[in-house]
Amino acid sequence: MNFLAHLHLSGDDPDILTGNMMGDFVKGRLEGRFPPRVTLGLELHRRIDSFAARHPAFQASRRRIEPRFGLYRGVMVDLFYDHFLAANWRQYSAEPIEAFIACSEAVVRSRAVHLPERLVRVVPAIFGEWLPSYAEHEGIDRVLRRMAVRVGRPNPLADGADELLRCYDGLRDDFSRFYPALMTFSEEFIGKVDR
Repeated sequence: MNFLAHLHLSGDDPDILTGNMMGDFVKGRLEGRFPPRVTLGLELHRRIDSFAARHPAFQASRRRIEPRFGLYRGVMVDLFYDHFLAANWRQYSAEPIEAFIACSEAVVRSRAVHLPERLVRVVPAIFGEWLPSYAEHEGIDRVLRRMAVRVGRPNPLADGADELLRCYDGLRDDFSRFYPALMTFSEEFIGKVDR
């Protein structure tokens, strides 16, 4: 999943939210590197990614995308699912998305001491540009074009937003089957560690 889903799936614990947000920027063993609840957020991030990779709806979404996108199909599905989450936010949260993004940013910034430097550099763009634009095709297009440049080698990501439009109904249906199951999975993980 991409940033919006990871934030949304963190429950109401600021440290878990911070760790979940950091997941793509922290590699290797976690023991002793971060406070315990931030570590739980990092573990949750990894479990969410594993759950997604194995889920039949996520796999179906990857297969919908043209084979020429290769290994980038998973990255694209992550971002497309954030689009569907943003576009249908009221279905998954009572809190307005703008308020959720602002609150999440405040939490992440308040725990900046734990953030990897690479994440610190992109926090303004994540909360100021990317997340607020995810509900629109144009926003997804901009993010994919930026990602294509950052990869640093030839890749097809700049054309990826066309796949969102081409496969829209099928991807939306896959997301509708997938996301409630992922919400339950995340809630159960957090519930187990809080017992």
